[in-house]
Amino acid sequence: MSGAGGSESAGVIRVGTRASALAMAQTTQIAERLAKAAKADIELVPVTTEGDTSRASLASLGGTGVFAAALREALLRGEVDVVVHSLKDLPTAEHEGLRLGAVPKRADARDALCARDGLTLTTLPEGARIGTGSPRRIAQLRAARPDVVAVDIRGNVDTRLGKVASGELDAVLLAAAGLGRLGRSDAATELLPLADWPTAAGQGALAIEVRRERVDRALERALEAVDHGLTRSTVLAERLVLAGLEAGCAAPVGVTAFVEDELLFLSASVYSADGTRRLTSSHAATPDSRSAADLADAARDVADRVVAELLGNGAADLAPREESP
Repeated sequence: MSGAGGSESAGVIRVGTRASALAMAQTTQIAERLAKAAKADIELVPVTTEGDTSRASLASLGGTGVFAAALREALLRGEVDVVVHSLKDLPTAEHEGLRLGAVPKRADARDALCARDGLTLTTLPEGARIGTGSPRRIAQLRAARPDVVAVDIRGNVDTRLGKVASGELDAVLLAAAGLGRLGRSDAATELLPLADWPTAAGQGALAIEVRRERVDRALERALEAVDHGLTRSTVLAERLVLAGLEAGCAAPVGVTAFVEDELLFLSASVYSADGTRRLTSSHAATPDSRSAADLADAARDVADRVVAELLGNGAADLAPREESP
């Protein structure tokens, strides 16, 4: 893959990515933008992660980091110059040797129901089998439809959709952003509203990670070109909730943040695993300006208040804390 020519070229930018179809599709889109901005050639470097090779459930693997660790190791070893993650897979704790170089503009943050015969969550029959590997989605499903069966599944998007096509499952729950990046949005029979069905912190957003040491000037300019300030601030607020609750990305926590009418809104819900209990907190903050610093301050302020309210209401008893590695 080649970028535009020019005298201020960064040469070749090696971009680390998972090898799945979805990861390759979303990384290719970002790599093309980096290539254009840096006037560089791009080399995609597929990296196999624990989450790709293990068939165990994400919850049993620990959730957070199973898709990110191998990519980060390749970056630290200097085998790649940047790595592209699905931001919801990235641990909330900062890595000593790495930094978040850019957060591109977020895609659709909603979950999508992909059901047989055009069915929706309401019209699926009693006893319907719905596949998902997410403890959050399972808890939400049990809360909304305790009469259906949640089936723990793994596999790429095509594999999951194939289980519906074959009749093995009546529906699957997937991220709308992933379907869109693969050109499979038509598989969704319903997009679940964030107000009722909040999704994972950072869902729909990508993260470009680089080494903390100084990077090539052309690459730094390229990172600035693809970074989206509002997305960075909203996903920061969402991820600070997970960090404050000490809950990993596999915990049954849904978080939604957005900026509207000069306010940064944040709402988070913590579910019991069986879906019978839900705690929700919603707050807003007013950034002094749209500068990165002021947006970040507002994100921290609103996240602190949401976390304090959730913990005060007993959230720690619902969402298990993430174990330290």
